[in-house]
Amino acid sequence: MAVDLGRVGVWHQAHKWGPELAAGLEQLGYGTLWLGGSPAADLRDAEVLLAATDSVAVGTSIVNVWKADPAQVAESYHRLEDEFPGRFLLGVGVGHREQSGEYKSPYETLVEYLNALDDGKVPMERRLLAALGPRVLKLAAARTAGAVPYLTTPEHTRQARATLGDGVLLAPEQKVVLETDKEIARAVARDYLATYLKLSNYTANLKRLGFSDEDFADGGSNELVDLLVLHGTAVEVADGLRAHLEAGADQVVVQQIGKEGPDLLPGYEALATVLF
Repeated sequence: MAVDLGRVGVWHQAHKWGPELAAGLEQLGYGTLWLGGSPAADLRDAEVLLAATDSVAVGTSIVNVWKADPAQVAESYHRLEDEFPGRFLLGVGVGHREQSGEYKSPYETLVEYLNALDDGKVPMERRLLAALGPRVLKLAAARTAGAVPYLTTPEHTRQARATLGDGVLLAPEQKVVLETDKEIARAVARDYLATYLKLSNYTANLKRLGFSDEDFADGGSNELVDLLVLHGTAVEVADGLRAHLEAGADQVVVQQIGKEGPDLLPGYEALATVLF
């Protein structure tokens, strides 16, 4: 892997990012800042994070192949590489059937998109796929530096590592709430998960892991919610994050929910004291 990502990264959608949060997380020692929410093809949101920091890696997780022209994305990649050499990773994916006007042949579309990135000379070692199932995980191993799965569990991480093999990046996202009251934490988690548990690519993946439609009902079963959104003290949450690393992840990507912008920093600082 040409970019040093560190063992722990942070994921947020664009509206939660900003220069202050990015700079603060770099100072705390987090290795990669991941930008979600289907960043535009011009990659300006990633540029803001790169400009606000000195050396931390920045990645997209993910650019949506239905929304972002690959030729423009390739041009934007090279602009960022010229301005901030060795710091940017391009994560791409197919998004969600329920949220895309066009969703025909997603696997073939991914292959065509990677072909277009080849034409745009985006190096294989600087691009990643949002991969959940075995077929796309194998594509990630064959055509990119690795996989950035979202809404997964340590058991999925273990299975993904077996599918990817050694020497391929695996950086799963993990949501957390730093709250010791289980009922409060689960309420925050269920509110955040409500949309995700209606998206078929996530529910299909969770069913492969042994969950059922009953687990998705009424905001999610306690077992499912507690796996998808870790909660408790910083020490307890850190133990849950390490479970991904022990299962074969190269990096675990933390998403703290329930707060916004710079208000997230105290929680990340508490985690940093026990993770680093």
